[in-house]
Amino acid sequence: MLDSVRHRRFNARVSLDKLTIVGAGLLGGSLGLAAKERGLAKRVTALVRRPESVSECQALGVADEVRLDEAEAISGADLIVLCTPVASMAGLAKRWLQHLKNGAVVTDVGSTKRHLVDELTPMIAGAGAHFVGSHPMAGSAQAGPSAARADLFDGAVCVVTPTDATDATALNFVNEFWEKLGSEPVTMSADDHDQLVARCSHLPHLLASALARRVLDPSHGELQKELCATGFRDMSRLASGSPVMWRDIVRSNREAILEVIDEYSAELDQLRQLISEDSSEAIEGWLDEAKRARDEWSAPDAD
Repeated sequence: MLDSVRHRRFNARVSLDKLTIVGAGLLGGSLGLAAKERGLAKRVTALVRRPESVSECQALGVADEVRLDEAEAISGADLIVLCTPVASMAGLAKRWLQHLKNGAVVTDVGSTKRHLVDELTPMIAGAGAHFVGSHPMAGSAQAGPSAARADLFDGAVCVVTPTDATDATALNFVNEFWEKLGSEPVTMSADDHDQLVARCSHLPHLLASALARRVLDPSHGELQKELCATGFRDMSRLASGSPVMWRDIVRSNREAILEVIDEYSAELDQLRQLISEDSSEAIEGWLDEAKRARDEWSAPDAD
């Protein structure tokens, strides 16, 4: 695996006349609020799909202006951030390529990168602009602009996934943009990103969903639900995420997710064997190893 690169300071300066956010849900809305609060652009524009979203986003203040018209939203933008479901990003970009400002930078918040980078890099370059993939490791089980918060990206790692062909100035520009939003940019390849997030983000969501399906299956009766307390609530929280969004994530990162499911299945097989053998020492050792790993990861001074 290639070593990731953490970025702290950059030569490029983020100074935007116009920032356009495509899709103003949780991430897009939070990005707009954060950019406005930190003064990163003279004008923050949100491009939305539904007429009712215009009034909602205006009332919430997630952008200076909210547009339905793609030409109005994209034209003149120095930076465009795609905040729609991953499966729709390339199709949306094709519709407004002709409105891109020469030299503009396009990035995204998608949680899978390989297919997106492969599609968007040549497409955006052909329009005289630059694409640099991004994935801020921030979010919530909640959705929609009403859940947006200006501090969503504070302290969050943001993975940036350049290729060998990525323009160095555009890369520095995107890194500094995320840094100024409060994130810590980390650079790695798209393939490394997809493998790592399959393990630490995508698999946990699918496990939470599997847990909710099994425990809350109607065949277990109402008493089963009554016995579910804080432990189950904490473990299953992620299952409340958008099924449509997670369907797209699973499909776009299918190979890596299948690999980590196999890893997890092997871990469960080991646990099952320990329980079957009824070895007190081995079971305690397995649990202790997990506890120590988790405690070390969550310690206040952990990197």
